[in-house]
Formats: sequence, C-alpha cells, structure tokens
Amino acid sequence: MLHHISFGVRDLALAGAFYDAAMGALGFRRVFEDDDAIGYGLEDDKDLLCLKLRPEAVAPGAGFHMAFTAPTRAAVDAFHAAALRVGGSDNGAPGLRPDYGDHYYAAFLVDPDGHHIEAVINKSL
Repeated sequence: MLHHISFGVRDLALAGAFYDAAMGALGFRRVFEDDDAIGYGLEDDKDLLCLKLRPEAVAPGAGFHMAFTAPTRAAVDAFHAAALRVGGSDNGAPGLRPDYGDHYYAAFLVDPDGHHIEAVINKSL
C-alpha cells in the first residue's frame, strides 16, 4: 500500500542520529543522504522512510503514530534502548500488549521532533 513516508525534521543531524539508532536496530540503514534529506531502507536508493530538513516542521497531532515491523522481540528491545540513548523519549517500554493481541510485543517512542513511533512484532515465538 505505502511506497514510503517522509517526516519533516528541524535538525537533520539530530534526527539522523536518532533514526540511525532506531532503524538500525530493526535492520534498516541509510540508503541515501544529502544536505536536506536522509533516507532509510534495505536497498540503495530505495527509501521507505525519508527525513526532510524543514526548519518549520511540526509533528502530526494526537492520534498519529508510525509502527515499524520488527524481526524479533530482541529487535524491539534494541530499538527502544538505542533510540533512548540518542534523544528519544519513552512512550511505552518494550513488552507484550495483550489488549492488542496475545503475541503483540511492542515499544513506543517519541523522536526529537515529536513524531510518535513504534516497533512491533506480532507473532508467537
């Protein structure tokens, strides 16, 4: 359904450090960068998430968040821990979320620009 999504960020270096940590824990990497943008994905020049430098950027309001698929529960844990070390704010520690399903394991963060993000794996071990 989605090809990619872009987030406007006020400080590209800070956002890049945050997403290097968060996306790296989930197996993604920088696939391109220039003075105004950084793209993350799995293959060169094919971004799934793009950070775009926009000094006036404002995160979407209440109710919006972006969930990224994690390959393992350990990756969810690593996503949360790594992103907290580089400027993220905790919005829900890693763990099972029985209200969402028996196997729904997730962690929630707020990035330095106020975007709400999640890493989730939803399958039994």
